[in-house]
Amino acid sequence: MTIKAVAKYLRVSWDFVKDIQKDYLQHRYKRPNIKKLKRVAIDEVYMGKKAGYLTIVLDLQSGIVVYVGKGKSGESLDPFWERLSRAKVKLEVVATDMGSPFIKSARDNQPDAVNVVDHFHVIKLFNEKLTTLRRDMQRDAETAMGKKVLKGIRWLLMLKPENLALKKESARQRLDHALELNKPLAIAYYMKEELRLIWQQKSKEDASNLLSEWVNKAEVSGIRVVKSFARTLARLRVAILAYYDFDGLSSGKIEGSNNKIKTIHKVAYGYRDMEFLKLKILSMHENREDALSG
Repeated sequence: MTIKAVAKYLRVSWDFVKDIQKDYLQHRYKRPNIKKLKRVAIDEVYMGKKAGYLTIVLDLQSGIVVYVGKGKSGESLDPFWERLSRAKVKLEVVATDMGSPFIKSARDNQPDAVNVVDHFHVIKLFNEKLTTLRRDMQRDAETAMGKKVLKGIRWLLMLKPENLALKKESARQRLDHALELNKPLAIAYYMKEELRLIWQQKSKEDASNLLSEWVNKAEVSGIRVVKSFARTLARLRVAILAYYDFDGLSSGKIEGSNNKIKTIHKVAYGYRDMEFLKLKILSMHENREDALSG
């Protein structure tokens, strides 16, 4: 039952029921067990204008959220690193997105941990670049027809080829037509599909060679956003290829948790008490035996 429903049934105030639940959650989940942590993923999730961003740390082995911080800067992780230090916990892997704040924070506080830049975030960021390119080309199109061709095809550009094949023929033809008339967009689109192949190779060496080829191709593409993205890939080369050193490690679990967190926030129409929200997030996996605090 919701807090509102319980309060109505018991004929007490909403705050009274909420405080009871908060006390319970604090007792059970305020300090998740971190003693066995080896591999974690770090990501931020946007909770709306009022709440802003939260930084989430997930245990990749159990799939449990072990820390929730306010904001999305490196400093938002300081309490987590301090707790690891006190418990003398040494991490093996820290999976992050391509943003430098989390990477630097992890390097400064867990220098022996290997940073793995998750492939999900790499593809996600390139999709954002592709969206920017399409929007810029639509804005700069010289004819009304040119603008019309590029309008509303973002969702088609984001689809994987296997998913695009399932769409109606008219949708596929619409994308083909847009790519035929806009060479830079076509180049970026097909490079997106080639980018995915980096994580589908049989060996790290093959992936390394393919990454080099992709970066070189991007540099000569003449497309500003693609060239900028390629320089970021080159800078994070070691962290990207570390994927092959840990059995294809992925932080996909944290994306699933982020979706659950957004649902918790949406169902409650937001939270006035941020500490209560953090406790609700930490208790998302309360049915798991290893979620007990320690």
